[in-house]
Amino acid sequence: MQSYVELRRARAVAALLMGAALATAPPLGAQAGLGLSPMRLELPVAPGSQHSGSLTLSNESSARLRFRAELLDFFLDATGTPQFGPAYPPEAEYSCRQWLSVNPMEGELEAGTQLPVRYTLRVPPTVTERSYHCALGFTTLPTAAQMQGIGLRMAVRVVTAIYPTVGHPRIEGGIREIWLELVSSAKPPVWRAVVEFENRGWMLFRTTGELAVLDQQGSTLESYPLPSLPVLPQRRQRFLFPLERLTDQGRYTLRARADIGTGEVQEGTAVVVASAPGP
Repeated sequence: MQSYVELRRARAVAALLMGAALATAPPLGAQAGLGLSPMRLELPVAPGSQHSGSLTLSNESSARLRFRAELLDFFLDATGTPQFGPAYPPEAEYSCRQWLSVNPMEGELEAGTQLPVRYTLRVPPTVTERSYHCALGFTTLPTAAQMQGIGLRMAVRVVTAIYPTVGHPRIEGGIREIWLELVSSAKPPVWRAVVEFENRGWMLFRTTGELAVLDQQGSTLESYPLPSLPVLPQRRQRFLFPLERLTDQGRYTLRARADIGTGEVQEGTAVVVASAPGP
């Protein structure tokens, strides 16, 4: 497989929105009804300031639910999947987890009810101008009655991602590379396109646009919208596109057009060769 990348720019306007949520396991039985809104908060803040607000935790199941709150770090892995945890040292420079407090930290919800959960974000006075990220998670726990019973129960986690921004950092970055790769672990093996974005600045960005696969005559074989995932500061993020119609060997063009929130469209193209996999 060979690729040749060319980048161009044009004017455009875009609105970028994304929500974030994660379940630690498939919901089972009565625990399937834990809900949370909103799932994303973007907050302009100033050094030394304090911001308070509320989330709505809901129980849409037919039984009582017990929950516990968690203050979380997160990042996106190489597949674009959010990974949440109590602390990720590599995220410390960008984390707002230690600024957060929440009330209540633990409680129970009757079936079909909602509960306002209050959070407060206390911004340190010496904080650096940039965007930050952290999350509030709520995980189901067995109730007292369930603890006395027998059976398999699976915890469910719902998450609100929080993105405070200090000052007015510039968005800097864009499409870095485009390529084609064979997913040999699939049965049968399939091709997927990869578009890698690079964030060279201190402000996260999200993308709007599409990836198109063109044949040698320039006709579009298939196209996919770019996912509106955050590309966090000072890192690279891969967007993966399993291809459905690229089944023949030959030469193709992968073309990505994206607005990262700067009011410009970036276009990247890669000429790729799909060949038969080796033994």
